[in-house]
Amino acid sequence: MNHQDQNQKTICPSCGAKDMSVFYEVHGVPVHSVLLHTARQEAMDYPKGDIRLGHCQACGFVSNTAFDPSVHEYSAKYESTQGYSSTFNAFQQRLAQNLIDRYDLHGKRIIEIGCGQGEFLSLLCEMGGNQGIGFDPAYVAERSSRPVAASVSFVADFYSEKYANTPGDFVCCKMTLEHIHQTAEFVATVRRTTGDDPSRVVFFQVPNARYVFSDVAFWDIYYEHCSYFTLGSIARLFRKVGFDVLELWTDYDDQYLMIAARPGTGQGSARLAEEDDLLDFNREIDSFVRAFSIKQALWREKIAELRSTGKKIVLWGGGSKAVAFLTTLGLSLNEIEYAVDINPHKAGTYLAGMGQQVVAPQYLIQYQPDVVIVMNPIYCSEIQENLRQMGLTPALLSVEEI
Repeated sequence: MNHQDQNQKTICPSCGAKDMSVFYEVHGVPVHSVLLHTARQEAMDYPKGDIRLGHCQACGFVSNTAFDPSVHEYSAKYESTQGYSSTFNAFQQRLAQNLIDRYDLHGKRIIEIGCGQGEFLSLLCEMGGNQGIGFDPAYVAERSSRPVAASVSFVADFYSEKYANTPGDFVCCKMTLEHIHQTAEFVATVRRTTGDDPSRVVFFQVPNARYVFSDVAFWDIYYEHCSYFTLGSIARLFRKVGFDVLELWTDYDDQYLMIAARPGTGQGSARLAEEDDLLDFNREIDSFVRAFSIKQALWREKIAELRSTGKKIVLWGGGSKAVAFLTTLGLSLNEIEYAVDINPHKAGTYLAGMGQQVVAPQYLIQYQPDVVIVMNPIYCSEIQENLRQMGLTPALLSVEEI
């Protein structure tokens, strides 16, 4: 369900303005999408919450105003690595080299906040001869998809000011800030722990909100992602808490946005052209509101059409996008029974909410699907090659094709 309610306002966690209007709502969605559930009923019964997205007209930030951080379980059961994908690994390698070259990361101390299983931190340390410390409460040593560099150590904890005595020359935080509701409070913490040395650089990567909302990608809206940034809104936040913004850019087919900054006053660097996106993003939010119900209906019709002709459908990608796609459309096991994932730790587990089983790609040789819905179009070529190697020729349908 989506609607525009100009009377329902809340304070923006990013800039503090009292100008957030709710524009999109989904009720009863799993509060976690990538925990490893080994029983179907456990997955279907997992706690649920509401998504009520509010848009700040003052800074462009989007937030789930119904978010409750107390329901989250970032533990050893949390499994979100993308490190088994050759497409993703090529991106990681390219990004690591890019950062090493841009910011002279050689013989430096690198801190990564929300490091997952340490794959990216290891790349930065191996390729640049750096030392690294990774912070993540869900870190499990044996789950890394690649060997971890000897120069890297891990702290299985949330990053906070109690770790201010371990500052880094380069602070990296990838795909973590979108999970934090009080964004200004968190980035201000990073500013304080970074200190005032202007030679230090802070780098953040988050999903690109303009990619999500301009494409009406409702499968990219799920409970864990309570915060959505544009290049402009993340720059405004960093300047507000005392960082000088160095660079802003997007990558991974514009799905991710990046910011690099250094400790300063917030006014010590020239305003970048990419920061001026408020009007364009306001229009994209308005278009999303008008288009969501249409896109939701088209997808339901497409699934019903395929099922009416006896087609067997699987999703490729057994993570958050699949959970959001299934729960937002209300698709049962009778309509889609399986999700495929190349991460071996997910095989045999079940998706929260609707209870679809996650299977390894090899299972498709037995199942013989007619249609594979690809949850992220950037992986289409890689998936097509995997299917070819198994001698399978199902129709590939990207989520963005409808």
